[in-house]
Amino acid sequence: MSFTNLYYKRTTGTPKACWICYKPTTTVLATINTVDFIYTCDAHLTDRGFASLVESTDTARKPDIGADEIAKVKEEWEEKQKRKAEKEKADKEKEKEKEKDKEKKDDKKDNEKEKEGSKSPKIPGSLSPPTPQTPAATHQRYTLHRDMFSMRLTEHRKRRQASQAKELAPRLPGAPRGDVI
Repeated sequence: MSFTNLYYKRTTGTPKACWICYKPTTTVLATINTVDFIYTCDAHLTDRGFASLVESTDTARKPDIGADEIAKVKEEWEEKQKRKAEKEKADKEKEKEKEKDKEKKDDKKDNEKEKEGSKSPKIPGSLSPPTPQTPAATHQRYTLHRDMFSMRLTEHRKRRQASQAKELAPRLPGAPRGDVI
């Protein structure tokens, strides 16, 4: 299992040794699913031989788009919205007709139950308040230098192979221990 060369800068609560200089640091670079993470000093993040900062899409320069293209897209979008609204109206009318038929049937059943003397208590549906959406935290994104990234891949591969060997070892037969005649 390999991972992409895209690391997010995060801060931890406990300092650990930097991967390069072994000084205590709370800055860590981690992949999106924390498959791989590296404790590193802030000074090493500015080093072009170690990692490069990836510009976010917000700060990237947007291509120039003409007013004609914008107007064309707006018109297409408005047409789609009109079609969607018409379709919703037709669906609502169909639903109203179905609800009326159901209400008539329910009224007949309710009248029969009242005559029998049994009333069913109605429990109003509870509405849960909408949960406020918090904006997603944006972390600085870095790509490691190709040599550093290949070292991380090698280290990750060795760890995976070691865990596979430990998993496989109990299933292998043991060496003979008796005397050879």
